Amino acid sequence: MRSIRVPQDRVGAIIGPKGSTKRQIQKISGIKIDIDTEEGEVMIHDEAELADPLMALKIMDVIKAIGRGFSPERAFRLFDDDEYLEIVDLKEFVGGRNNQLTRIRGRLIGQNGKTRRIIEDLTGVEMTIYGNTVALIGSSVSMPVAKHAIELILNGSEHATVYRYLEGERPKLRIAELGFEL
Repeated sequence: MRSIRVPQDRVGAIIGPKGSTKRQIQKISGIKIDIDTEEGEVMIHDEAELADPLMALKIMDVIKAIGRGFSPERAFRLFDDDEYLEIVDLKEFVGGRNNQLTRIRGRLIGQNGKTRRIIEDLTGVEMTIYGNTVALIGSSVSMPVAKHAIELILNGSEHATVYRYLEGERPKLRIAELGFEL
């Protein structure tokens, strides 16, 4: 059995309306999960003979993604092959300075969500900013591009520089989407 902790305010999102999200996770995976609503702990019962060990890891990523602010529908992308979750800790970039966390979150979101929307649109990666983290869901091709764009912003690059970088990478991502190797 594996277990994972999620923030208390995200437990409801994992359970879903009348337990629908939990049931859907169990149906897709074939693995039973239990949720301790008091502690925010999710137990994954992958010890069954039929349990696919890879599926247990996918469930952990789906639960982590929902815990990091993704909607269940967006997190379910992780059940597909070649879809991955990446979590970037903002504290690695600002240290212990909490006043800088708000500023850096604002830079990642952009005015009216513009920066986040551009990163998502140009890379095809889903992005959410929750607490002290930025979480990404994307393919093995688009993930490094989106992550690099985020790191550029976190390291202080101007937004225009980041947008140019993303525009420059777009043709490579399109070729990869068509299934050709770069």
